[in-house]
Amino acid sequence: MNTFLQLTVNGLGKGAVFALLALGFVIIFKATEVVNFAHGSLVLFGGYLVVVTRDALGWVGASLAGIVSAGLLGLVVERLLLSRSRHADANSLALLTIGVDVIVTEEIVRRLGVTLPFLGGAWDAKPFQLGGITLFRTHLVALGVAAVLITAFWLAFKYSNWGVAMRAQAENREAAALMGIRSSRVTATAWLVAGLLAGVAVLFIATQDFSGAGLSRGTHSIALAAFPAAILGGLDSTAGAVVGGLVVGLVEALSAQYVSFDFSKSAVFLVMLVVLVVRPSGLFGTRERTRV
Repeated sequence: MNTFLQLTVNGLGKGAVFALLALGFVIIFKATEVVNFAHGSLVLFGGYLVVVTRDALGWVGASLAGIVSAGLLGLVVERLLLSRSRHADANSLALLTIGVDVIVTEEIVRRLGVTLPFLGGAWDAKPFQLGGITLFRTHLVALGVAAVLITAFWLAFKYSNWGVAMRAQAENREAAALMGIRSSRVTATAWLVAGLLAGVAVLFIATQDFSGAGLSRGTHSIALAAFPAAILGGLDSTAGAVVGGLVVGLVEALSAQYVSFDFSKSAVFLVMLVVLVVRPSGLFGTRERTRV
């Protein structure tokens, strides 16, 4: 029982990070109906800025710089590339994000070289015992940070002018435009917020507690595990992104312990496929078919 409880708590900690990333996927999709395959490169870019500024700014300052830089990269991608191709269909724009992802990822991996720097703060690699259960501080901090950010996002999404505009645009883009809602502003803000969330997530991914590896190409692969979380919850559902992220974290942790570590990577996609067979729009999605 202690093992199960330990896996559950730590799995929820990992799931909280996946939830932040999945939320980024969903925010962009709701605003643009485009699946952002460059999300992994936003994660890497934010992490790389932490590495290069840590000595000068300290961990806190470098972390803030990394988060802001990831958000700004998302904004730049949207302003310089996607906004100029707004008449292209969603499939073409999704392919464009793949190109951006390859360029950014390969450049950062080249710059990192053979170094695999960890980004964890003072809490990383310092497990502790609680009632016979071994808990990792990184997972607990991730749970707390994710809870605060997701709550803040929910309040903004529900009550702010941007949130109202985004919900209106997601419901009916043409009607929203006729009501004076500026689509370009909503879309740009969505990319900015998604980038900021990616910048936060990488601070937990490239740690000894979370992945056991520093910032590298593997960080990019881990970040893309949030994609099945977004699909599982429903690409047009912010609540589904959170639930999907937690489910992915739990499935990965439990299957790694009770089946095998290698199977845990496939188990996430297996669960996603089962859910999509039963409910094609995802657990909380409202669209029967989503465009990719």
